[in-house]
Amino acid sequence: MDRNKTSLGNAHENSEELERAREEKEKEAALCLEFLLQNDANPSIRDKEGYNSIHYAAAYGHRQCLELLLERTNSGFEESDSGATKSPLHLAAYNGHHQALEVLLQSLVDLDIRDEKGRTALDLAAFKGHTECVEALINQGASIFVKDNVTKRTPLHASVINGHTLCLRLLLEIADNPEAVDVKDAKGQTPLMLAVAYGHIDAVSLLLEKEANVDAVDVMGCTALHRGIMTGHEECVQMLLEQEVSILCKDSRGRTPLHYAAARGHATWLSELLQMALSEEDCSFKDNQGYTPLHWACYNGNENCIEVLLEQKCFRTFSGNPFTPLHCAIINDHESCASLLLGAIDSSIVNCRDDRGRTPLHAAAFADHVECLQLLLRHSAQVNAADDSGRTALMMAAENGQAGAVDVLVNVAQADLSVKDKDLNTPLHLACSKGHEKCALLILDKIQDESLINAKNSALQTPLHVAARNGLKVVVKELLAKGACVLAVDENGHTPALACAPNKDVADCLALILATMMPFSPSSTMTAVNFVCFKKDNLNRTTLSNLGSMVSLCSNNVGSEDGYNENDSDSETF
Repeated sequence: MDRNKTSLGNAHENSEELERAREEKEKEAALCLEFLLQNDANPSIRDKEGYNSIHYAAAYGHRQCLELLLERTNSGFEESDSGATKSPLHLAAYNGHHQALEVLLQSLVDLDIRDEKGRTALDLAAFKGHTECVEALINQGASIFVKDNVTKRTPLHASVINGHTLCLRLLLEIADNPEAVDVKDAKGQTPLMLAVAYGHIDAVSLLLEKEANVDAVDVMGCTALHRGIMTGHEECVQMLLEQEVSILCKDSRGRTPLHYAAARGHATWLSELLQMALSEEDCSFKDNQGYTPLHWACYNGNENCIEVLLEQKCFRTFSGNPFTPLHCAIINDHESCASLLLGAIDSSIVNCRDDRGRTPLHAAAFADHVECLQLLLRHSAQVNAADDSGRTALMMAAENGQAGAVDVLVNVAQADLSVKDKDLNTPLHLACSKGHEKCALLILDKIQDESLINAKNSALQTPLHVAARNGLKVVVKELLAKGACVLAVDENGHTPALACAPNKDVADCLALILATMMPFSPSSTMTAVNFVCFKKDNLNRTTLSNLGSMVSLCSNNVGSEDGYNENDSDSETF
């Protein structure tokens, strides 16, 4: 104990010694300055940033030097064209030199002079938490309502941001203006909103004591409660809930504090808010897009919040946006959340559809979430259900190159490979169209029907056309081995060989060149006439008759003389 007393005593003595040393140093500086001034030194000269000797004295808090300079010159510390970004008053206030500030206040006319950002000295003092400077400025009549040019914040906002509660109290009490407590910045934020958002408990308590409006809204329609739940400051939120705060107030997107609590995973707050909300007559839980708190909890994978919500009967039936909570859980690979939903609600939800007719299975296939896919299949999801464009989950997986999903759907769920969408594309067409070789091979491995190998879409293209155009060498080889027809023509009259051309003009040129290549190899069964026949415009009954004899080119029986051997083997991305 004695040792502690000695330590504290030494600290006090050291502090006094430092203060005496500072005063002595300032006296010496003042004597030097006086000597310079007596010898015609010009105190008005400015540096390259526009600051003169008065600015420097204010910035470093040299009161005596400042008094000397102000006696000898009035060189502008209120001049707007000096080039300096801040006045001496700003510099003294920002650095907390209250004695220098008081000297300046005796000579200053405009207490609310602004810096380059429109901030006053009071704003800077409040921002830095210099209570003595704040008190001096307010007592001399500085305004607490002057807003800066950028954020339109007042000294009240500035004090709250850094949690300077003493400065905030001075501003509120000395100013004694009831309108001050709810003043708004450019974003419509009050000091209470900022205090809650930054988690400054003492400031929140003071503002509530001064009867700040807890239901004030910013330009986004958010209240202090929205902000508190969003930032997760527990004590601040609890203080707000103890007030008569609106818990169903909607922001500009129609989201209530319940939506925010569910989205952020605050299960305790959600439970408390839910009990309060259910006691009110109007309990609309849908935002502007029709999403409920359950949608948001599922989307972000907040299991605790899902459990809280499912305790209420109103959430055990899907309502609102048809992109259901189950879709939301699946699209983000939250398998445990999806399992919660399937266990708590009727199993028929496994085949629910969004506004484009897509099921949760489509969502799992699209994103290649294999575990979610398997979960849905275990709950009897309809594997061949087609959306509004006629596409199944397999088609969606194939087009997006999701090999894991394709593997499960083809080999486990035994999805129908012959289903066609509105453009008559099969899963094989779609896999080839985006160059997804692995997906195409997985599908091809299960196809035995030659008619499916040669199926045509609405552009009369076979999978061989599409695979050749996209340079899928292995897929082309497998298609040929399974009997893909090399003479099939699309709507432009192009065979798969001509489909390899980068555009129609190049394909036409290639057809003309091939038609003049005479004679052909003795081993080839084609003639120049046959190449001319590739063009749809030249097809006639005679040609069709001739082509009918060329069975070997349209079947598995490709001759060894041709160099082949028979092969035995939502508003949104989703």
